[in-house]
Amino acid sequence: MIRAASVTRVFEQAIDTITLDETERHRRRMAMRSDGGIDFLLDLSEAKLLSDGDGLELEDGRVIAVREKAEALYEVRARDAKHLVVLAWQIGNRHLPAEVHEDRIYIRRDHVIRDMLIGLGATVLDVERAFAPEKGAYHSGMPGGHAHNHHHHHVHAHHD
Repeated sequence: MIRAASVTRVFEQAIDTITLDETERHRRRMAMRSDGGIDFLLDLSEAKLLSDGDGLELEDGRVIAVREKAEALYEVRARDAKHLVVLAWQIGNRHLPAEVHEDRIYIRRDHVIRDMLIGLGATVLDVERAFAPEKGAYHSGMPGGHAHNHHHHHVHAHHD
């Protein structure tokens, strides 16, 4: 099977595309099939979140352009900036991937979370769009950030 071992931004010369959701775009090594039927092995040196427009360069020099697949998400809106921060905290406290913007947050659909957010005064809309959640601090390349594989122990206090 042909290998793709590098990511390039030289996608203008792409011979094909591959359309992937956010989970599928965050890989290191995986057998893949382009939208046009080219089978290849993604084989990167480390896991990378591929973005719309990235090119996967095959070992024979051909390039396959990455396209972000629309996903079923919620768009969460708040009354004001402080309310949005409170909603973001609630989402983060549940360890949910979230794409945060100045005036809205996108999360994957989950009716229990939707009901909680509406109960907190949020406006929650069903949307279909590409999803690009924030990276965790330990994986973001921030100073001191590092990939690790250990368990976190959390104590969650629930107040009525």
